Amino acid sequence: MPNSIRSAPALNPQNYYRMPWSLTDNGVSWLEVTSQCNLACEGCYHENIRNGHKSLVEIAAELEVFKKNRKSDCMSLAGGEPLVHPQITDIVRVVREGGWKPILNSNGLALTPDLLKALKKAGVFGFTFHIDTSQSRRDSHATVEPQHNALRLKLAEMVAKEGGMVCSFNQTVSSDSLQQIPEMIRWAEDYPDIINTMVFILFRAPSLSASYDFFVQGKKIDLYETYVKTSWGGNRNLNAADLVEKIREGDPSYEPAAYLNGTVDPNTMKWTIASRIANRKKGFGFVSPKFMETVQTFHHRFTGKWMSYGPAYLLKAGRSAMAAFSLFDPVMRLLFRRFLASPGSWFKRAYIQTFAIIQPVDILADGRMNMCDGCPDMTVHEGKLYWSCRLEEVKKFGTFVSAVAKADLAGEGTNRKATAKAGATYN
Repeated sequence: MPNSIRSAPALNPQNYYRMPWSLTDNGVSWLEVTSQCNLACEGCYHENIRNGHKSLVEIAAELEVFKKNRKSDCMSLAGGEPLVHPQITDIVRVVREGGWKPILNSNGLALTPDLLKALKKAGVFGFTFHIDTSQSRRDSHATVEPQHNALRLKLAEMVAKEGGMVCSFNQTVSSDSLQQIPEMIRWAEDYPDIINTMVFILFRAPSLSASYDFFVQGKKIDLYETYVKTSWGGNRNLNAADLVEKIREGDPSYEPAAYLNGTVDPNTMKWTIASRIANRKKGFGFVSPKFMETVQTFHHRFTGKWMSYGPAYLLKAGRSAMAAFSLFDPVMRLLFRRFLASPGSWFKRAYIQTFAIIQPVDILADGRMNMCDGCPDMTVHEGKLYWSCRLEEVKKFGTFVSAVAKADLAGEGTNRKATAKAGATYN
């Protein structure tokens, strides 16, 4: 991307396991249950519609579309803010009875112990809490990400106290908050027993792609009709390599094991997944690509689905995983040797904790949109599957927006006619 600065070494996808997720057979799907939210996050691309709740009939219809077109292990319940939906426990129950693991993607603001109990009874599998400094929250005031850690820990402890559910955190990262990543990594690694996953989502905005014009069916449009301008997002796009470099400042042993590539650029790691085995006192290292491949293969063989959000009992089985895989996997053998060299850890439970990086849409030099191939966050709109991160374009314009490099429109590019006619296509 012309305005992207590659400050970190490029990641080579050939070194890692390509997750087998596809459009029709995926670990996750994305169900938007409401358009209403109780927060206004800087740079949010969703329209906040008061009382914009889908009915149970509408939700059942969308679940049928998923069931017909897309096999998934988990169903992310999102919005808006799903906890403001007055029938959220009924939705969780319907999703669980439909054969999916319900994961609530929430900012956590409306979560109470009583609601948590009701959601668990309804069958919720876990939570992914989105907390970062893009939010103006009444329950936590922060100007830098580590200042939100007390709130993150409070929510993780609430989920852990109720028991039997997984707990993850999402955090959007901009070029301005990049320097805070090492401290966030060190903090999260102190709690592998109750913080199962940390997901870092790289911020994207049209203002960071200033060398393009945007079109819908040949008509030039102002993309800020959909994506609101914000200064929170910093002054440049980040890529996965930038995050890897910063994560390694917090934990030099960090090493990815799996990825999802881009739809256009095969060298892009759009989802980068790394899992470590540790207890609260000591980390033994990050699992191998072979470990990831074996877990996915066995889960699909015996359940018919690719796994996402491992169950709580599996996330507590780090010691058994190291021992079993040490018989044939050199990387896991090294982890197990570190475990054996730490007698104080022999009788402590070892947990599997995951760190993931999501690199959203990238606009390539020729205007093509490099999306996540095998995207786990596909959603349903009017009976069809769409990338959830770009659903607002479809709602606003009836189709995806296309990009054309400004130089091409001025006649300076080599593909002016092709791109000006319809805009560069999304792949």
